[in-house]
Amino acid sequence: MANDKAVVLISGGLDSPTVLAYALDKGYEVYPVSFDYGQRHIRELQSSEDICNYYGVKLKKIKIDMTQIGGSALTDKIDVPERGLENIEKEIPVTYVPARNTIFISLAAAYGETIKANSIFIGANAIDYSGYPDCRPEFFNAMEKTLNFGTELGITDGFRIMVPLQYLTKSDIVKLGRKLGVPYRLTWSCYNGREKACGKCDSCLLRLKGFMEAHDFDDIEYEAYPEFYSEYLKSNGKI
Repeated sequence: MANDKAVVLISGGLDSPTVLAYALDKGYEVYPVSFDYGQRHIRELQSSEDICNYYGVKLKKIKIDMTQIGGSALTDKIDVPERGLENIEKEIPVTYVPARNTIFISLAAAYGETIKANSIFIGANAIDYSGYPDCRPEFFNAMEKTLNFGTELGITDGFRIMVPLQYLTKSDIVKLGRKLGVPYRLTWSCYNGREKACGKCDSCLLRLKGFMEAHDFDDIEYEAYPEFYSEYLKSNGKI
């Protein structure tokens, strides 16, 4: 039986704040968690803090060092690719961080055990995503089984991994977030941590594509827009 407590993984991007708002809307007592894992920049951590302050909930920050493992453009000296929408999902990109969601969910479960929260919310998505293997339904089903075999709370109460955005497109997520009043102006999706979002990395492209297909407009500033979004803005008299 699930109780009304939920650990919510939050990274400060488009998806996880939507999931936080969703969990709050469903009446959960939320315990947001973010991870400082040695990623390229701390901008997303700042966004996580801003979002939690907006909702009046306390953010727990967990520090781990995945630079000791490396192997990703987010944790190693590897350039962030600029592939274009047509190449996204054709192969696993170098922005994939080895076993990241496995590690994050395990730590979230450990935290959940200490506070007796057996629901874990994560903003993963299997439709409009960058090809990460740990964003697939098969992965979350397997992780849930693992937690229920290998933790005390899992055995007594049963852990649930909640992935409410799993089968939504980015445009669906934007629409849901707008309905829930998510402050997207406080979010940050870009893999680069500069003053403005780059508008070229996979994460920026998927984010802008989502706003465009939702017939909406992004609230944050970009260094440059990809051609498809520039044309969209022009057609709507925004530039």
